[in-house]
Amino acid sequence: MTYGTTRRAVLVTTGVVALAAGCGSGSGGTESSTSPGSEELAKTGDIPEGGGKVFKEQKVVVTQPTKGDFKAFSAICTHQGCTLNRVADGTIDCPCHGSKFHIADGSVAHGPATKPLPAKTIEVAGKSIRLA
Repeated sequence: MTYGTTRRAVLVTTGVVALAAGCGSGSGGTESSTSPGSEELAKTGDIPEGGGKVFKEQKVVVTQPTKGDFKAFSAICTHQGCTLNRVADGTIDCPCHGSKFHIADGSVAHGPATKPLPAKTIEVAGKSIRLA
């Protein structure tokens, strides 16, 4: 007996439907209700010199390696996608496997991660830090 639809065809069709369902901008998605640059992340005084702060909801970490020099990076570890959880002793740390990234440039300070954190753009105006 032969059938018109193979298992492979069903899997491919199912995958296309799943991909199509994940795309789009209708309600129920994970899009932010605020536009970039409209949300204040912190005041400059909230980011310690030589340290930083992780903003889990926005998936960004803001650091101040030296006085008045603010940097921002993705808060998603480049090793296996865990959310970074703290900034301490000059590094941004991942709780999952121990990767650490330098606060000045997001480069890897300690593996297992091998890729640096992607930079994010922020605007510092007066005492306000916003995503750009």
